[in-house]
Amino acid sequence: MPDTPAVPGSPAVPGTPAVPAPAPDPVPAAGSGFRGGLRVRFRSRLRLRRSVLVPLTAAVVLVAGTGGWYAAGGGRSTVGPAPADGPGERVAPLARSLHLPWPREGQASVAVEGIGSLGTRGEQEPVPIASVTKVMTAYVILKGHPMRADAPGETVVADRQAADESYSSVETTAPVLAGREYTQRRLLELMMVPSGNNVARLLARWDAGGEKEFVAKMNRAAAGLGMHATTYTGVSGMETTTRSTADDQLRLARAAMKDPAFRRIVATASVTAPGAGVTFRNTNKLLGRDGVIGLKTGSSTPAGGNLVWATTQEVAGVPRLVLGVVLHQRAGTTPAEGSAAAHEVSHALITAIRADLPAAAKRA
Repeated sequence: MPDTPAVPGSPAVPGTPAVPAPAPDPVPAAGSGFRGGLRVRFRSRLRLRRSVLVPLTAAVVLVAGTGGWYAAGGGRSTVGPAPADGPGERVAPLARSLHLPWPREGQASVAVEGIGSLGTRGEQEPVPIASVTKVMTAYVILKGHPMRADAPGETVVADRQAADESYSSVETTAPVLAGREYTQRRLLELMMVPSGNNVARLLARWDAGGEKEFVAKMNRAAAGLGMHATTYTGVSGMETTTRSTADDQLRLARAAMKDPAFRRIVATASVTAPGAGVTFRNTNKLLGRDGVIGLKTGSSTPAGGNLVWATTQEVAGVPRLVLGVVLHQRAGTTPAEGSAAAHEVSHALITAIRADLPAAAKRA
C-alpha cells in the first residue's frame, strides 16, 4: 500500500474546536444484531398497525489518507440509488432536502452526530481500504492502553525490525531507532500522521506480542462494533485482503472519535520523528480547512483512494460532528491519482454539507 511522500516542515496544528464527543452507540434489543431490526406491532382499539423494519445502529463516517517516508508512488463499483435507510443508521428526514455531490464511483457514507445519517452511495461490498486500516489499529491500542488527551502515554522501545523497516522503498514508513524509547503518543502520531506502516507493526508487537495476535484483536473489535462486512488481515493496510465498506468504517470512526486522545492525534498537522530530525505533514490535505479535524487517508493501486474525514458544523446553535467515509476512488490507477480523487470528492461533500445543513435543519 504505497502512499505518496509527506512534505516536511509543516507548522504545528492549532487546538481543535470544542465539539461534544459522539453519544454512546445505541444498544440493540435482545436477539437483534447491528444489521438487524426490531419488528414492533402497535395495537389500538381501531386497527392493528405494523411497523417497518427499523435499523438499530448509528452510521459511521469515513475518511482515508496517504503519505509517508521513503514511499513509492494508490474493482471499481458502480453507483446505485441510495436506500431510504442504510444498513447502519436511519437516514435523517432532512437529508432528503440536501443535494449532495456524491462520488460517481466507489462507496461513500456520511452521518451527523445527533441528527443521523445523510445517506450512503455505492454497493456496500467489502473492498481493500489501504491505510484506513490504521484507524482500527489506533482504536485497539487506545482501548488496551488508554491515555488522557494531552498525556504521553506509556513508553515503547523500538525493536530492530521496526528500525530496519524504516528504510523500505515499497511502503510508507516513519524513521525509528532500534533500542530508543518512544512515547505511546509519538508512535501513534507517526502511525497516523505520515501513515508509518513499520510503526503500526511495532505497536502491534508491543501490545499483543505479535502481529497475528493483534490482528485477532482487531477482528474481535470489529465484530463488537457490528462491522460485519469487515475483515482485517494485517495492521497497516498493506494487505489487499484487509477489506471493509464505507458503512463499517463509519461505525468505527464514530467509536474512535469518542476518545479524546484519538481526536487530538488525528487533528495533528505535523509530527517530528525523534532522533531523525525529520518532520512530516499530515497526509490528510483537508485538515484545518472547512472545519476538518481529522481523520485518516489510505491509497494503493488495488484500493484506490480512501479518506475518512471528520468536520464540524453548527446547526441551530449546536456544534455538530460530521463524519464521512469515501472509499475505492480511481482504483486501479496510481496511489497519487486515487488519493487526489478521494480528497476532491470528500472536499465537495464537506463544503456542500456545511453550506446546506443549517438551512435543511430549519426546514425539517
